[in-house]
Amino acid sequence: MSADTTTDATVTTPADREIHIERTFDAPLERVWNAYSRIEQLVQWWSGGDRFDVERWEFHKGGHYRFVQHAGSEVHGFEGRFREVTPMERIVQSFEWDGMPAYIAIDSTTFVDLGDGRTKVVTVSQYHTCEERDGMLRSGMEAGLNASYRALDVLLAKGA
Repeated sequence: MSADTTTDATVTTPADREIHIERTFDAPLERVWNAYSRIEQLVQWWSGGDRFDVERWEFHKGGHYRFVQHAGSEVHGFEGRFREVTPMERIVQSFEWDGMPAYIAIDSTTFVDLGDGRTKVVTVSQYHTCEERDGMLRSGMEAGLNASYRALDVLLAKGA
């Protein structure tokens, strides 16, 4: 990995209803985009190694997705709809976790080609209230996210 690539994402709260996540991957833009957009790749990293069932995957504007993650004895469902899919640039989607039903975030993920074989992924999650944002932060979301990103590192390294 490059000197400025870390194993953990940078997670900040720049506004009272927002979570900002940034992570750089040692892979070109097309490889990172494919890992996010192709379900056969997404299932290899999104759950950080836990069993992962895809109940629905409609990767297009207006499409619906639903995943179920099996983490030991716990089961976590995640779902939403795609608002925007701009290939190699941006994905905007709603995101709902079964552990906080009816608390829907809007996630905007942007893919930035750094020009040196690396790609920066920036996700901004917008919540309806500060309390909803804080609930997500307390849920263990950051640890799960970083486990998934480490699994994505492994998948991307296989393609190098």
